[in-house]
Amino acid sequence: MSRGSGAGYDRHITIFSPEGRLYQVEYAFKAIKSVGVTSIGVRGKDSVCVVTQKKIPDKLLDPTDITHMFKITKTIGLCATGKLPDIRNVVQKARHTAAEFRHEYGYEIPVDYLSCKLADWFQVYTQHAYMRPMAAMCMFVGIDEERGPSLYKNDPAGYFVGYKATSAGAKEQEAINFLEKKVKGKDAGNTFTEQETVRTAIACLQTVLGEDLKARELEVGIVTVDDPNFRLLSETAIEDHLTAISERD
Repeated sequence: MSRGSGAGYDRHITIFSPEGRLYQVEYAFKAIKSVGVTSIGVRGKDSVCVVTQKKIPDKLLDPTDITHMFKITKTIGLCATGKLPDIRNVVQKARHTAAEFRHEYGYEIPVDYLSCKLADWFQVYTQHAYMRPMAAMCMFVGIDEERGPSLYKNDPAGYFVGYKATSAGAKEQEAINFLEKKVKGKDAGNTFTEQETVRTAIACLQTVLGEDLKARELEVGIVTVDDPNFRLLSETAIEDHLTAISERD
């Protein structure tokens, strides 16, 4: 019991500490940050963009096999930050949930409902002793028929909510501070064009990392009202945005 008031309360996920904390859930958040990857999501008036780092840990790896961007349905994309084995499990669950909904109801699952179902699943992993929380933070993007451009974030505690702009990973707080300055006011984010949405997200990532990023070090996923299919931007398109940002600054 040498670790003070928190000692012993991190042995089981089902035990609250006297301060009302679940240490194992907090450790899951730390595990996500320990990967060293930062992701940004920004919602505009007619588009949603997610940007993340693409780190290749070994020169012998095939770079095309390393990704944090996943297509759940044609129109819903997922940007996941954290431990890749856990991320794969989450992606599989999300695709299964979406396919099941499509089979049962005859139309594609809404992005907010998918995020809610995944949050329910995450929450179950915080209350059973034989489970551990997923070391994955998920950002879902899509164009909703009623809500329009939508951006939702799920965390390992089972919390989910819609955002105008958000971040996940190693530099999460720094990125949120940056986004709060850029996305503010009553119509915050609702005035961004597709170009501004993408460039705000990329500029945020460059600022918090404190370095000029190359196109091959980024993954940029986007959905727009004109083309609601989730897709990744090519290296050439990312390079054009990077050039425009550097010229603007």
